[in-house]
Amino acid sequence: MRRDATDAEARLWRLLRNRQLGGWKFRRQHPAGPFVLDFYCHEAKLAIEVDGAGHHAGQRRRVKDAARTRALEAEGIRVLRFWDGEVIGNIEGAAAKIWGALTPALSQRERAKPTAKT
Repeated sequence: MRRDATDAEARLWRLLRNRQLGGWKFRRQHPAGPFVLDFYCHEAKLAIEVDGAGHHAGQRRRVKDAARTRALEAEGIRVLRFWDGEVIGNIEGAAAKIWGALTPALSQRERAKPTAKT
């Protein structure tokens, strides 16, 4: 497990920690079988992975990431992936995608209620 978060992970963690996003509890660097998830919400069975463009951009890495996602989904865990640049450049957009994944049964109006602290 990495001790030091990337800039994107640190920024996203500031959004997710302490139940700041709609009251949902997230864990950082959560073990799931042979994997360590960047962020995980047990209640929603939602994993969030933040991929650096350099490390995850190669074809071989993308194939491994896809296999990892399939393995997690086979265990009932949904996976959201963001590139570092997405999180750094548009944290509100990332928050909206996460919120949408956390609240699929809510109406559009109900989904718009919580505001994320960034």
